[in-house]
Amino acid sequence: MLRLLGKRTLLGVFTLWAISVVVFLATETLPGDPARAILGRTATPARLAALREQLHLTGSPLAQYFHWLKDLGSFNFGHSLANGEPVGHIIGTTVVNSSVLMLCAAVIAIPLSIVVGTWSALKRDTRADGATSVVTLVLAALPEFVIGVFLIVLFATGLFHVLPAVFVVNPGQHTWSDPKQLVLPVLTLVLAVSPYIVRIMRATMQEVFESEYVQQAQLKGLPERTVIWRHALPNSIGPVAQVIALQLAWLLGGVVLVEYLFRYPGIGFQLTDAVNNRDLPVIQGLTLAIALFYIAVNLLADAITLIANPRVRTSR
Repeated sequence: MLRLLGKRTLLGVFTLWAISVVVFLATETLPGDPARAILGRTATPARLAALREQLHLTGSPLAQYFHWLKDLGSFNFGHSLANGEPVGHIIGTTVVNSSVLMLCAAVIAIPLSIVVGTWSALKRDTRADGATSVVTLVLAALPEFVIGVFLIVLFATGLFHVLPAVFVVNPGQHTWSDPKQLVLPVLTLVLAVSPYIVRIMRATMQEVFESEYVQQAQLKGLPERTVIWRHALPNSIGPVAQVIALQLAWLLGGVVLVEYLFRYPGIGFQLTDAVNNRDLPVIQGLTLAIALFYIAVNLLADAITLIANPRVRTSR
């Protein structure tokens, strides 16, 4: 198991390096001149040349990439071209804010989805099971921004006026200081991510219930609760963990639209603002932070799957 995890880790490092190449090339091909975007059209050639030299934009693309990679190795992400702040500080603040949003959504969505999926499997071929399948299918077909707009109309601007439509935070104020403002963004992410976990949990539990070891446990007269918690649920965690990891990784991508919709000061909102301002250091830093999160979540899912698989855990 440790050998397999080591291989997954090396593959993750290689993937992160490949993503760094793609990110650098993508930002280099963006139209426009960063120096002129910062100084404006009235900048003199001397000032433009000095700023290009300061930003290391005068060398070849290969030299610029290795200089950027060297800075990354020393945890020097540079400074924002828009406001001059260290990129590391910007990334740290936005990552904390997005982590709060994602953590709240994950804490609600994962247990709820596992419970609903298990309950639906126990109610197989009943009206309740059919209703659950229809609702999850409809939610899975809707983009997250459609769900967010519907919730805004329902709870903020239309039928009810009980929740704020946009997120308002003062400088220096924590995003979790007003939990009421987190309700709509978190609920949007929960409704967007839960259907997939519910459906895979239902399918996996149905397959496990039809297995010989579960049927043998039922024939022995074990209580249904014991059969579910001791035999069925542990053997369903492996496949479901992979889907949960994919959904958590998707959260970081889906959170971009949700944060922009609700004006939430996280990675998505900051990344959109950086793209509009052509702030290359911030774009590169935030994109690598997203990629690192993807890799870390998938490594965690691989570890859970290997631990839950007795054939891998007990092999010699």
